[in-house]
Parts: sequence; C-alpha cells; structure tokens
Amino acid sequence: MTLAATPIKLAAIFCHETFNMPAKTAVLLTNLGTPDNLELGSVKRFLREFLSDPLVVRLPRLLWLPLLHGIILPLRSPKTLQAYSRVWSEDGSPLLAYANKQRAALQEILREQAQVELAMRYGNPSFISVLRLLRDAGVDKLIVLPLYPQYSVTTTATSYKHLLGSLKQLDYAPTIEFIGYYPEHPAYIAALAEAIREHRKPGERHLLMSFHGLPQANVDRGDPYQRQCEQSAGKLAEALGLEPTDWSLGYQSRFGKQTWIQPYTSDVLKGLVARGINTVDVVCPGFSADCLETLDEIKVEYRHEFLQIGGEDLDYIPALNDRAAHIEMMRQLVAPYLSVSS
Repeated sequence: MTLAATPIKLAAIFCHETFNMPAKTAVLLTNLGTPDNLELGSVKRFLREFLSDPLVVRLPRLLWLPLLHGIILPLRSPKTLQAYSRVWSEDGSPLLAYANKQRAALQEILREQAQVELAMRYGNPSFISVLRLLRDAGVDKLIVLPLYPQYSVTTTATSYKHLLGSLKQLDYAPTIEFIGYYPEHPAYIAALAEAIREHRKPGERHLLMSFHGLPQANVDRGDPYQRQCEQSAGKLAEALGLEPTDWSLGYQSRFGKQTWIQPYTSDVLKGLVARGINTVDVVCPGFSADCLETLDEIKVEYRHEFLQIGGEDLDYIPALNDRAAHIEMMRQLVAPYLSVSS
C-alpha cells in the first residue's frame, strides 16, 4: 500500500466502463469492530477474528495460532466479557452505537450527494455485507474513510487489504478513493480543541493525551503511527495554547510481553504523581468514538490506578463521537472526492 496524505485512487486497479451518466457515489465509514452481544461466544468470536489477523499480530502462524486458540482466547475472553459488561448500554456496544450515529449524521449532511454506510473490520456490519449492498444498489464510486486519524498497518492497512479482498470476492469493481490518515487536519484538531475546552477550564489540571499503543517492532519496520500521534499531540497542544509542562503524551492498551512504544500511559501517570501533579484530565485523540479502551481502560482502570498511587482525581474527556464538529470534519475529508453531479 502506498502511503499518501491524500486518498489513494484505485481506478487503475479497478477499471470499469465509463457511461455518459453521473457516478452513483457512496461514503464508507469504517472502524475496528465489536462483539455483537454480551455473550462469551460472541466476545470469543470477535477476539478470534481480530487476533488472527496477521497484520495485527505479526508472529509466525504456526507459533501464534495454537497459542491463540489454546491459551489466549480461553483466558482473555471471559475477562473481556466482564470489561464489555461495564460499558454496554441499552444501545449495545458504545463503539457501534456511536458509529451508527456518526453514519446517520454524515448522511444528513451529504443528503443526495452520496449514500453513507458503515462497515467494521472485525464483526458486524461486515465489509462483505455492506459492499454487497452497495454493489446491488449500483454504486460505482466509493469513498472509504477509516476513522483512524493516525495511520498504522494494524488499523488502516488491514482495512485496505480487507476491502480489496472483499471486493474481489464479490466481483465488484467501483472506483475507490481511500482516505489513509488525517493526523494534522485542521478540522480534526479544531474539533478536539473545542471538545477539550468545553470540558475543562484553561490553566487548570494537567492534560494527558493517551493514544493506543503499538509494538515497538512495528515502528522499527517503518510504521508511521507513533510519529503521527506525536504530530497530532503537538498540533493539539498548540491549538490549546499549552506550555510543555501543561501536558503529556502516553500510549495505552499493551498486550503481551514484547516492548511497545513508549512512554506507557501508566508510567506517565506515576511520573505525574511523583512531580506532585494530582489532578489530571485524559483525552484519547486517536479514538474517533468511545469504546472499551476509553470507557473502561481509561475511565475505570487507569483512574483507579491513579488514585491508588496518590492521585486525587482523573477525569476522562469523551471522544469526539457524533459531535457536530467531528461530523463536519468527516464532510471536509470526503468533500473533494464527491462528484458535483452525484
């Protein structure tokens, strides 16, 4: 996959006949995914699909798959189910609930310009089911927006690969615009800054920007994720007018024993207490919607850890979710690739 700050146009790969009629366009929002329901089997299926992805866990299959099925899934699935039970609502999984709201809100803005659909990389709604729907509806131009502001092989690239595989399986060949990343997009930074200002008073409390972690080996192989996280954090601090001592950056959600990119969020929190900083606001700029990693890992687990080591209060600032400024950002990202006549 070629990295680009602008969408990747695949017309050269997916050629189709050009007729004297306007293209029927769809915008496809994508995110990671979630279990279908609060049942052990559903959680286990989701984890199996996720952790079986060779772009997520880059270990030899002969070594990893027996370990995954024999040890990881039996041990991790019940714990993950418990965590989901703490964040599940009447609307179901928070990630899917917010993603559906994002889709509906963007559809309202785009109206007749494009059909807006949602597909999850793992779980449902699946790429296959949604692409089949678009194929049968006669869509011949597809704008794909993975809701990962920072590019990583483990998120954006696997979505791209899965998209191509699904299209091939369906014998479906639309023209594709793939928006790879947007870590410094002005509308993204502005939406984050607006959300943070609404949540906290200027000059009060330390701001910790916590991003999802990534194995250090991925970065060593050239994954630009950490660099883009740092770019986003720097731009956001600048937009908020923060001094270097007013904010910190950390990486959460480690898995396994290998070294992950640092500093770890848990270590940052310990360091803040050691500096006498006892009140912290945490924002997670890399998450486009609240999910298990924000609502449970940050809001529950890290808050408890912070209080245990001497902190007085840790407050989580919600993700952008379906905020109007976030939906406007999506509109700006896809707008250049919408046909005037569509």
